Amino acid sequence: MTFTLLANLLGGLGLFLIGMRLMTQGLRHAAGHSLRRLLGEWTKNPGRGLISGFFITALVQSSSAVTVAVIGFVNAGLLTLTQSIGVIYGSNIGTTVTGWIVATAGFNVNIKGLALPLIACGAILRLTGSISKRAYFGDALAGFGLFFLGISTLQQSFKGIESTLDLSTFASSGFISLPIFLGIGIILTLLMQSSSAAMALVLTATISGLMDLNQGAAAVIGTNIGTTSTAALSVIGATINAKRVAIGHIIFNTVTALVALLILPILLNAIIFTTQSLGLTNEPAFVLAIFHTLFNILGVVILWPFTKRLVTFLERSIGRKGYEKDRPKYLDKNVVNSPSLAVDALNLELERIGIETRSIMRKGLNSNFNYAALNSDKDSLENLIEASRTFCAKMQSQPLTEIQGQQIATALRILQYYRTAGTLSASLAKKGIAPDTASLGPDSDLITVFINSCLGVLNTADNPCSAEFCQIDNMIADMLSAYHDLKAKLLSAGGRGIIQVPDMVDQLELFSKIRRIAKQSAKGSIYLMAMKPGSGACCPGTGSIKFAWNRHW
Repeated sequence: MTFTLLANLLGGLGLFLIGMRLMTQGLRHAAGHSLRRLLGEWTKNPGRGLISGFFITALVQSSSAVTVAVIGFVNAGLLTLTQSIGVIYGSNIGTTVTGWIVATAGFNVNIKGLALPLIACGAILRLTGSISKRAYFGDALAGFGLFFLGISTLQQSFKGIESTLDLSTFASSGFISLPIFLGIGIILTLLMQSSSAAMALVLTATISGLMDLNQGAAAVIGTNIGTTSTAALSVIGATINAKRVAIGHIIFNTVTALVALLILPILLNAIIFTTQSLGLTNEPAFVLAIFHTLFNILGVVILWPFTKRLVTFLERSIGRKGYEKDRPKYLDKNVVNSPSLAVDALNLELERIGIETRSIMRKGLNSNFNYAALNSDKDSLENLIEASRTFCAKMQSQPLTEIQGQQIATALRILQYYRTAGTLSASLAKKGIAPDTASLGPDSDLITVFINSCLGVLNTADNPCSAEFCQIDNMIADMLSAYHDLKAKLLSAGGRGIIQVPDMVDQLELFSKIRRIAKQSAKGSIYLMAMKPGSGACCPGTGSIKFAWNRHW
């Protein structure tokens, strides 16, 4: 093999992979909220999930992108695990569209004549579109062009090495040769981290005569097994829901591949007989495209009756102990590349952190900040806050809209409120100061009024869709009024010698920190509610909360 031939082979592979990446990312970003809306609205049951999974994967040319979106929706509670399995089924059928593109372009289209105009159109759209959808469509078109150009270069390279590397000699080994080409398909997918890319490469090699039909079929099955590596890698450190979806994907692909391998000769002969009967072409790439689609459909047919049992198995086997208190429940690394889904996950985690913060505060008020688990609760809260900040930092490396950038900034602000509340709670526990009702005599009920008003604010902040939440600014005003009345009485008692000055200072510090904790906790809930899209529909008064806020803070 000459250096020129090797350079052409590697260069064609590079064009091919860059094209796939541009095409997938461009289509995914161009789809944007449409992908999110379609998955949310068209997956009400496994059947509709299968159809939507097929069409969306065929559109964005990436089953991984669809799987990530599914994980995000399952984490958000918008999809059940049963519905998500339906989408996974459809996604595996949808990913076979790449094979049809290659099979069609491989022998019916002037590839270079198609590729260069696509690249030119894509470049024009990108240069004139900034970060608009037009620019993303430009990326997708340029990606298609590079994809086809890579296929053309690979075809030429494969024809050049066919005389020096004749893989068809393995055919004489009979059934033993199948594991070899199965392994080739697996390795190609592992190296490229894309079953679509590996599938296209196998078909290109078949078109070029480097592999015969049986070898190509075995390699195609290998790509189906190899793509599970992406799912397996994605669950490392992922949420429980992500692990369930990914393992469901692995089970489906593995079972489907094993069935296809067992009936490979029967299925290939049936396809050849049918195409001959219908007067269709028997080109190897065309036959393999049909084979790829058929065995994935067959996998759905086989596993569909067992979907409920599969879901039950996943739920019982994975995460039965629930989420650890100090680990994120919704922040999954797999959704970072999809900003709209990442924002949804971040909102849910912030809501969880807020509930935990206010729970610490309520326990503290009910025990004079002397309950045994306060320090461990504070540490868990700190871990969640740090994980959320890290998630925000990862999101900032993605292409974000202006609104998404503002949402991240608001999220960091909310996290700081909750961190401050947790730190203040820990400081009160460390000092061990308790309310001194005896020092105020007949005015001791002011302490009760203040504490109850704080609890009222905390309870309301936990229920942002309640009618009371729309009046939270008034509740905060009442809490502040109760605090100032209490503060005035303490200062008066200290000035008249009824209470010793050091004790007065301790009491003032106690109630001031309680006020600040309640304030910070409420701020977090208010800004989180304002950060969510469409929050006004949940609570009609929420839109004006941040403006009313200035009256009190």
